[in-house]
Amino acid sequence: MPSQPATIFDPSKTFDDNFDNGPFPKKAGEASYQNEGEPQYNFLGHKLYSPYGIGAGSLPTSKHVGYSFERGFDLICYKTQRSVPFPVNEFPNVVYIDLDGDLTLERASRPLLGLMDSDKPIEELTITNSFGNPSRGPEFWVEDMRQAVASQGKGQLLIASVVGTIQDGFTQANYYDDFAKAATLAAQAGVQVIEVNLSCPNVASEGVLCYTLDAVIEVCRRVKEAIGDIPLIAKIGYFSEEQQELLEQVVLKTKDYLSAFSAINTIQAPVVDEHGNQMLPGEGRLKAGICGAGIKWAGLDMVKRLDALRKKHNLGYGIIGIGGVATPADFQEYLKAGADVVQSVTAAMWNDKLAAEIKASL
Repeated sequence: MPSQPATIFDPSKTFDDNFDNGPFPKKAGEASYQNEGEPQYNFLGHKLYSPYGIGAGSLPTSKHVGYSFERGFDLICYKTQRSVPFPVNEFPNVVYIDLDGDLTLERASRPLLGLMDSDKPIEELTITNSFGNPSRGPEFWVEDMRQAVASQGKGQLLIASVVGTIQDGFTQANYYDDFAKAATLAAQAGVQVIEVNLSCPNVASEGVLCYTLDAVIEVCRRVKEAIGDIPLIAKIGYFSEEQQELLEQVVLKTKDYLSAFSAINTIQAPVVDEHGNQMLPGEGRLKAGICGAGIKWAGLDMVKRLDALRKKHNLGYGIIGIGGVATPADFQEYLKAGADVVQSVTAAMWNDKLAAEIKASL
């Protein structure tokens, strides 16, 4: 196993075990991180003690959110939710990737070796993220999200992440409206910022939605109309150099709807076992989203390009940098690249003191 046990979300346990029984603190009753003075950072009109937190993925309940706020993570995403219940992919969902260095797009086009164990330090971990955006439905999460909002302290901010769900008989328009429905439910839960997930493979014909311009525009427009003055963030994947013009159009065509971009989510790649067989069980799971150290280069590159487009067109959107942030040095790299705020997912699952370490570097 990695150099220390996972705490906030333990991938050696099932999603349901984490959901029902997590988080798993290393020491019961360990003192919370104490912010001091007044919050000095600003993001989307909200004062923060630090421009750092946890992205959508590893915090499925208010218990996980509250624990993370207590550990000093100040900008947190509640795990992506849907307007209907949706099952989790078959266990395991996280396996370790045998990879040294960057997961380039060329390398991601070929099978990667997945492992059930790893002895790498946290800052070198690359893993799969193959949960399928499960949701227990609004009957659970709307009230639980209210409790998560209530755990938000001074100088902290909770973001709700939502996604649409294809259902029987749905047209494309119905699908886009379902993003707005999920966002409306999140607004009713009292969150002050909403993130629309355009970066996960879905069962819609578009695949990864952020690469289909018309779909991006329609989803962002409909969600923004539904949530009114609440700031809207778009979570996007990595755009290759050949997709630079598409990225620029996404930025320009959504400027009336979006307050920020979050980049990146994962890079898709096939994952196999030592015999060359599909590693993750179940139909359609040969390819998995890869996250952690191997994709840091891509997150940094996207932040630089989003910052350059922001300056080129004199736009005011915020940038959340995410991907492979495991140390204070990683965090500083993202700020220098142009990120306004930075988030982790992979490293924070194992290191619940990462926020304190990063704050000490400010």
